[in-house]
Amino acid sequence: MPSTSRVELYAAIRRDSRAGVSGREIERRYKVGWRTVKQALSSAWPQERKIYPPRGSKLDPFKPAIDAMLREDLRAPRKQRHTVKRIFDRLIDEHGMTDVSYGRVRAYVAERKPQISAGTGRVFEDVFVPQTHRPGMEAEVDFGEVSVRLRGEQVVLFLFCLRLSFSGRAVHRVFASGGQEAFFEGHEHAFRVLGGVPAGKIRYDNLRAAVAQVLGFTRQRVETERWTAFRSHWGIEPWYCRPGEIGAHEKGGVEGEIGWFRRNHLVPVPEVESLAELNESIDHWDLQDMDRRIGSRPRTFGEMFAAEKPLLQALPVEPFETGRWFTPRVDRYSQISVRTNRYSVPVRLIGRRLRVQLHASELVVFDGRTVVARHERLLAKGAVRLDLDHYLEGLLRKPGALPGATALEQARAAGKFTPVHDAWWSAARKAHGDRDGTRALIEVLLLHRHLSHDHVVAGMAAALHAGALTADAVALEARKSAETDHPEPLAMLGDSHRLGRFTSLTERRLTHLPADSRPLPSIAAYDDLLPSRRARRGGGIGP
Repeated sequence: MPSTSRVELYAAIRRDSRAGVSGREIERRYKVGWRTVKQALSSAWPQERKIYPPRGSKLDPFKPAIDAMLREDLRAPRKQRHTVKRIFDRLIDEHGMTDVSYGRVRAYVAERKPQISAGTGRVFEDVFVPQTHRPGMEAEVDFGEVSVRLRGEQVVLFLFCLRLSFSGRAVHRVFASGGQEAFFEGHEHAFRVLGGVPAGKIRYDNLRAAVAQVLGFTRQRVETERWTAFRSHWGIEPWYCRPGEIGAHEKGGVEGEIGWFRRNHLVPVPEVESLAELNESIDHWDLQDMDRRIGSRPRTFGEMFAAEKPLLQALPVEPFETGRWFTPRVDRYSQISVRTNRYSVPVRLIGRRLRVQLHASELVVFDGRTVVARHERLLAKGAVRLDLDHYLEGLLRKPGALPGATALEQARAAGKFTPVHDAWWSAARKAHGDRDGTRALIEVLLLHRHLSHDHVVAGMAAALHAGALTADAVALEARKSAETDHPEPLAMLGDSHRLGRFTSLTERRLTHLPADSRPLPSIAAYDDLLPSRRARRGGGIGP
């Protein structure tokens, strides 16, 4: 049964008494004494409990000494003030304290320290002053770390967040690094999604991507040159928080937003194949969160953002290049070094100096104005990312280097070099020998440049089933597999295609010719050129 409050007990006693129930019956019914019945009949409100004075403590003789130490700390440097442990030790050494526990001293210090600070007119360090934000004027920016299972491996990524202070609308983006490239690309993405730039200040930590030096205890900063150009392009007015944990409270909105987003959308740890896939999900979650409310606000994020969006500054017309350029030289391993990591390029470029554009999540390599390589940015330092396709021309000359190639192992780990490739390679080496069989495989791998990966794999499987271990046979079957996307021409191939039997090139071409709608030829017009029968009877054609 639910417990009955003392007010309800008094009400029941008074009700039964008015109904004529005797006092003894009331005592028995409610299991109370006669004093309780008497008090209930005299007043509907129970009497307040008597407050007894606190009992004395063994700490009482030492409380003045503790108060004196806490008052001394008000004038001492912040990093040289008493800790509870130091107070406890001094009471034992200097004041002869015994039989008093450390917990008792800690509880008293926790109670008295704010009282002494308030008594001297000092403001508590943990006080928070409510703020009012005007629509379209303010925003906050920060990074947070998130764990993600990327292609089966758990990695740490960086979650960028820009949050409008008035509406609470936030835009998130995940990057492989938290460097300047991600800092710029996160801003650009957020401004594009919001449709404008805050007209007032944006609050920042002292991120290395923006701040080169903190000048003393002021709000002034020495900014990096690229950040100065970037904020000038977008019309950003930065406002930098105080360094350390104290400054985190000056942009508590974005700090709490990152924590909320991480707990509600990234638990359990998501499993993705690429950062692009994860960012697509994040964009979808941001749209879902438009129906959220903060605390007891009467309107949702979406409703408040609808009133705030027209007050944002317009976006600039010209784009700003967020990537950073490098000009490394290709070494003899056909690799370039960028930010302690190494990436492969085609072997024909060995010894050349190339232009590299480094973005937050990818790396693009240019030879002049032509893109010659594109890699997903590596997360760890000192790592290597190799593309097997970049080494194929060199492997044609050195086929014996393929079995132990690092690029081959990475292709296997990424799923680009499948068990079908291995099976076809084994059969080709058995039929043609190690050297010629490996060269045949390399010629098959070159087909990936012109045909999709799935079609080439299907062509290898069909050729392996038919015992055709040449690159030309794989190419033919791969093209036939590509044509399965168009069912009408396939219907004309008959059962030979479905059974995997090879057809002649002539038969294959004839089956794909369009239907001939022309009429059948006629030779009736040639009769006019023949001499008439009467002329032949007369023996001539003259007059």
